[in-house]
Amino acid sequence: MKTTLMLPCLLALAACSGKPPTPQAAAQPAAAASSRVATPWDAMKADEQRAKDVQKIVNKQAEEQRKQIEAQTQ
Repeated sequence: MKTTLMLPCLLALAACSGKPPTPQAAAQPAAAASSRVATPWDAMKADEQRAKDVQKIVNKQAEEQRKQIEAQTQ
């Protein structure tokens, strides 16, 4: 009975000994950096940025219109 328990223990120790494996992050730095995983918030952030850009355009047009109105009233 002791020999049957010792055999799996020795095999486990033999499998665990030796050089540790390289981390996966260090093994594939270029592939991990170039391919980004999309998240559900990506679309929402893109929509938010688009809305900010539209707001900038609207503000710019409103300012131009104010200047035109002021120029006509003077």
